[in-house]
Amino acid sequence: AAPRPAHGCGSGALLGRFGVLLQALLALCAFSTLMLKRFKEPKAERRPWRIWFYDTSKQAIGALFIHFANVFLSDLTEEDPCSLYLINFILDATLGMLLIWLGVKVVSWIVQHKKYTYLVFGEYGDPPQAAAWIGQCILYLLIMVFEKTVISLVLLIPGWTKLQQILLGYIPNPQLELVLVMFVVPFIVNAIMFWVVDSLIMRKYKQKDTLDIDGSIETPRARRTEESQVLLSPDMDFDQSESDQDISGLRGTNQKMKQPSYQVVI
Repeated sequence: AAPRPAHGCGSGALLGRFGVLLQALLALCAFSTLMLKRFKEPKAERRPWRIWFYDTSKQAIGALFIHFANVFLSDLTEEDPCSLYLINFILDATLGMLLIWLGVKVVSWIVQHKKYTYLVFGEYGDPPQAAAWIGQCILYLLIMVFEKTVISLVLLIPGWTKLQQILLGYIPNPQLELVLVMFVVPFIVNAIMFWVVDSLIMRKYKQKDTLDIDGSIETPRARRTEESQVLLSPDMDFDQSESDQDISGLRGTNQKMKQPSYQVVI
């Protein structure tokens, strides 16, 4: 094993047996927050398990890509891979979160402008199509590649080395440092990130659209407008003259029934 430096964990510690165990525990706990989020949704808006899997698996693919990219970049240094991983992770959770939000908005605008219905995040067709899920996974992975590229360029700015030296230098135990870097901080931040990103890429209940046979999109507002127009159309109204005649006829009948009858007795 590589010797441990004066501060921080040693080279290769992230991929050691204890580090891999922490990463597996982190993945289990972090993705359990997505299951909790599903059960917190109102029953009328709760996604079926298949739709939920399609939504969350995109995040799983993106999170695994970011995680292994951070591990690879952190092992490039021989000084303190733990602190470099933590710096990468903090940047992913702050600046990276903003980049992911921007990427989702831009991609959603482009696919809606081009009318690629099944590439809209959260739209999989009825019944759900695996091809739509694969296309959305590719788009989301491209967003994550863009985010990680920008973060890697930010790390090239001078000044991060000093922060790396003092970030975890006060922790004497390397295993405690691994627990903090690979489990405690990522679990808290990932739980928040997964919750927010899932809300961005899931299908919004208020924006659920119905696809016509010709491929056009019928929104709930359009359906309500159409229904109101049908209800208020002249064909559905009663004829005023006929209704007046019926009312006058009923009145005449009532008057006849109310008039007393007389008999002439001779």
